[in-house]
Amino acid sequence: MDKGEYVLDNLINVSSSPHIRSGVTTRRLMLDVIIALIPASAAGIYFFGLRAALLIAVTVASCVLFEYLTRKALKRSNTIGDLSAVVTGLLLALNLPPELPLWMAIIGSFFAIVIVKQLFGGIGQNFLNPALAARAFLVISYGTRMTTWTQPSTYAAADAVSFATPLGALKEGGQLPDLIDMFIGNIGGSTGETSALALIIGGIYLLARGVITWHIPVVYIGTAGLFAWILGRDGLLTGNPLFHVLAGGLMIGAIFMATDYTTSPMTVKGMVIYAAGCGILTILFRMYTNMPEGVSYAILLMNVAVPIIDRFTKPGRFGGAANV
Repeated sequence: MDKGEYVLDNLINVSSSPHIRSGVTTRRLMLDVIIALIPASAAGIYFFGLRAALLIAVTVASCVLFEYLTRKALKRSNTIGDLSAVVTGLLLALNLPPELPLWMAIIGSFFAIVIVKQLFGGIGQNFLNPALAARAFLVISYGTRMTTWTQPSTYAAADAVSFATPLGALKEGGQLPDLIDMFIGNIGGSTGETSALALIIGGIYLLARGVITWHIPVVYIGTAGLFAWILGRDGLLTGNPLFHVLAGGLMIGAIFMATDYTTSPMTVKGMVIYAAGCGILTILFRMYTNMPEGVSYAILLMNVAVPIIDRFTKPGRFGGAANV
């Protein structure tokens, strides 16, 4: 064997796919998501006070602890170092009312990590977004507490509860808040969903880092805005798309939830179909059900549809028939 053959033999290695590898680790991706969520977390603490900070701390700590204990009980390798449990806890907290009893938040953390994530094999194998599934579970189990909102601390009556969110006011036919307040976050709602500005800053960071692409957030938000305008409260083509884009969990859902690698499609075509479905379902839930909000259930339903979307949008094998 000459020198050229030796070099060639060392360059060509037969192994299973994927053959193109990246130096990006799960921990690095999760750290980027955590950094991107800092503005929304800070906004939540600013508008709702230290109680919001306590809620975030409890859900993050609970998720990390439950992941460690579950992996140990199932005799699997420890994965808390990849920071995915921290991301789940942070996203869960930002989707909960700031005054939610902490024991309920701990139950939600248990459901997200143990039931939705670890019992299906851990990161990369769950078919639902853990934080959203936990939120949906808490809404079903503790509906009153999950729909009891606190006024932002910038209002005079900072400790008042049963404060209407923008979507609640829309559903009840009440007075709608100012769009500037909605953009900044000076409204009632879940801990991390109220400030569109903070969420957009986080989304720009994720785009710049290459963690997400624009397809899902832009198509989701655009579709929701279009259908909000078409299906207006006062008849066809009378809706306020900007209101619906800024209200509720649409921003955090489109940027941070719907883009979850595990529960979203693999191809660009699939992403567009998936995101459009999320947008349509969100508005249908808001307009035609008893729930003022629809983001969580819209994304969860489309999570379930992802295997079908992937099946019919994956590219055909080279030299073979497509979509088989």
